[in-house]
Amino acid sequence: MADEKKNAYGGGSSDTSFRRTWDRAEWAEKAKERESSERTEAKARYEAKAAGKKYYGPTPDDAEMISARRERINFEENLNKTTLVPAGAGVGKRGRSAGFYCEACDLTFKDSLQWVDHLNSKQHLNATGRTGEVLKASLEEVLQRLEWLKARKREEEKGEGLDLKERLRIRAEEEEKVRAEKREKRKELRKRKRAAIVKKEVDEEIKRAASGPAVEEVEEDDEDAIAMARMMGFSGSFGTTKKKN
Repeated sequence: MADEKKNAYGGGSSDTSFRRTWDRAEWAEKAKERESSERTEAKARYEAKAAGKKYYGPTPDDAEMISARRERINFEENLNKTTLVPAGAGVGKRGRSAGFYCEACDLTFKDSLQWVDHLNSKQHLNATGRTGEVLKASLEEVLQRLEWLKARKREEEKGEGLDLKERLRIRAEEEEKVRAEKREKRKELRKRKRAAIVKKEVDEEIKRAASGPAVEEVEEDDEDAIAMARMMGFSGSFGTTKKKN
């Protein structure tokens, strides 16, 4: 009898054991659970619509409780910036468009009031994994907060407890520091202006010397021009080319 042909996996041509197998009972149970959750959600949506309310999905078990915002909302984040948006994105709130965009809810808001209302809404809290409940502080946490406020007040009173002379001295030192910084900036600006003027004059003299007639005679009393020419390494001078009578 001829040898049985083998496939690429080393088994016989009729061997299909390498294929993935599925547990029919397990997947049938998953399908039942999905159908049950869909029916429950459809019923909840219908009841919310009949009551004139908006439906919100169930809160996950690991959702966090809401807390006070730790930082200010930056409304100027996209100020003076150019953003590419798809065509037709300016209709409605769904999708990314020009304005305040929420990635969690895929919504865009045109003004800051709507944006703040959305950040505080139940829809956004559910989408970001938070509940609408506020964590109640315990007695120990309240006492710790009061102690922290007392310590901060004492630190503020230390600064206010300085006498008038000490406060005037500190204020005078701060003003003197500001004036010194301004003086340094003015000196630096004047230095840059002088350097620019000297460079411009040197360039003009170089061009004049290269294109114009040779210097025939220099006024005897122009000592500054002679010294400047010698400093810059010129054998001639910056005197006039006009002949004396």
